[in-house]
Amino acid sequence: MLRLENVNTYYGPSHVLQDLSLEVNRGEIVCLLGANAAGKTTTMKTIFGLVHPTKGSVTFNDQRIERKLTGDIVKSGLALVPEARRIFSRMTVLENLEMGAYSRRSKTEFQQDLDHVCEVFPRIRERLKQIAGTMSGGEQQMLAMGRALMSRPTMICMDEPSMGLSPKLVETVFETILRIREEGMTVFLVEQNATMALTLADRGYVLQTGKIVLSDSAKNLLTNDLVRQAYLGS
Repeated sequence: MLRLENVNTYYGPSHVLQDLSLEVNRGEIVCLLGANAAGKTTTMKTIFGLVHPTKGSVTFNDQRIERKLTGDIVKSGLALVPEARRIFSRMTVLENLEMGAYSRRSKTEFQQDLDHVCEVFPRIRERLKQIAGTMSGGEQQMLAMGRALMSRPTMICMDEPSMGLSPKLVETVFETILRIREEGMTVFLVEQNATMALTLADRGYVLQTGKIVLSDSAKNLLTNDLVRQAYLGS
């Protein structure tokens, strides 16, 4: 469904992604693990056209997208839950959800999707008129996920969804990811919480200084010595 092949991405003279290749198949949860500055967020930005690779290709549903505008990529069925949530803090919760559906035209479908988001995240229904910036960190993460769902994507990409959350809220976020997959959505997950990510993922990749150094089933990565020493604290 999503394939990156020999992707090289630079920030000025800095060679961040180096011949990076990975793929996500329909219906999977795939995680990308890596330390800070490994290139995880740059991978997301490259997928969504926020930075363009100097070499290599990004393909979504058999269509090359590495030179497309971000808005067109979203319209094609990809949605992003960005790192640190990036909600519109001065807007209401409802207005944030409306922004997630900016590419949609059907009012009937919008209401259906709003009802679905409120079913997945009951706290959001209670706070539709609230200014989003006054919500707790966990509620803001739910809103960021709900906003992405409002575009009715076929695949959702999440960048560090557990960042800054309490252990209980982390569990809630990952339970929601499983529910999203059960409803038929494909998930690509960038995450530092390796234990949780590998517990729910089907497959995983390990990124070090812009290069994929390991790829395997999540089950095998959980028992891999390198992963255990670097990310699982054992």
